[in-house]
Amino acid sequence: MSLRLVQFFDEAGTRRVGVPSEDGRHLTVLNGTQSVYSLVLDALAANTPLATFVRSRLSDRSVDYDTVIADRRLLPPIDHPDETRCHVTGTGLTHLGSADTRDKMHKSTVEADEAALTDSMKMFRWGLEGGRPAPGAVGVQPEWFYKGNGRFIVPPGAPLVSPAFAEDAGEEPELAGLYVIAPDGTPVRVGFALANEFSDHVTERKNYLFLAHSKLRQSSFGPEVLIGTPPADIRGVSRIRRDGAVLWEKPFVTGEANMSHSFANLEHHHFKYAEHRVPGDVHVHYFGTATLSFADGVRTQEGDIFEIEAEGFGRPLRNPLAIAREPAGLVTVREA
Repeated sequence: MSLRLVQFFDEAGTRRVGVPSEDGRHLTVLNGTQSVYSLVLDALAANTPLATFVRSRLSDRSVDYDTVIADRRLLPPIDHPDETRCHVTGTGLTHLGSADTRDKMHKSTVEADEAALTDSMKMFRWGLEGGRPAPGAVGVQPEWFYKGNGRFIVPPGAPLVSPAFAEDAGEEPELAGLYVIAPDGTPVRVGFALANEFSDHVTERKNYLFLAHSKLRQSSFGPEVLIGTPPADIRGVSRIRRDGAVLWEKPFVTGEANMSHSFANLEHHHFKYAEHRVPGDVHVHYFGTATLSFADGVRTQEGDIFEIEAEGFGRPLRNPLAIAREPAGLVTVREA
């Protein structure tokens, strides 16, 4: 049986960690645990697998999951007491996409002249050829981007706020890997969560060199983290609701069976940097997607609700869209 964890506030405002029941209606509260972060550190100190450690802390207390959601008491399934020590990053061009898209891209990358390929297409081809190395080998490095620190993370159910200067506010349904760096500097994977790697696709499509700007946005993941290795073939649904009706809906696939890179290769190229292995830090890493409403001509607007779900990951991830009200004018710097 899979094990998933949820972080939330109880009715008194105290942080709690819970395990969803098999029917998904209740959360069994863990004894002596106020965060997944501290739970992982305690399991490491006890030299005990996380799943085993979690089961040792199960209490006889449970809370109604629907009430926690309705009261907006969900937290991200991992965070850090110091928001600046939670690093949010991602990799792109990692998924094969639908069969039609995959065939088209494969034909282009195999038959087209190297000089005629865009940089994105070259990167995609390199991933197809070298993104899944043999165990113990190093594969080709992927596209990589920075999204921000813990201040950029929005809890499940809370609004994703698009900056006033943004030209688009679009969802990206994908998996996020959640990690804690152990005291000896070893990256420890806590698990995987559904995620919305919220981005500005209009800015990105103007020029690929604007990718860094387009990714500096809030994002959300959860509400549950799946402990352990996820299925190789994950199938989910991404949708947008507007005024109570479904505006757009499309299936998406993820997991290693649908990716040009292995998780191990993507993790290596993120954690090969010593600066990404600082003991005690938290990392949230987005693994990419092939499904976007923007690609179907959808333009989101304030009040739209993003909804991402997949079997095996528990409750859907839902976030409404909000637009920041601050002026989008010139930011000036004063002398010290």
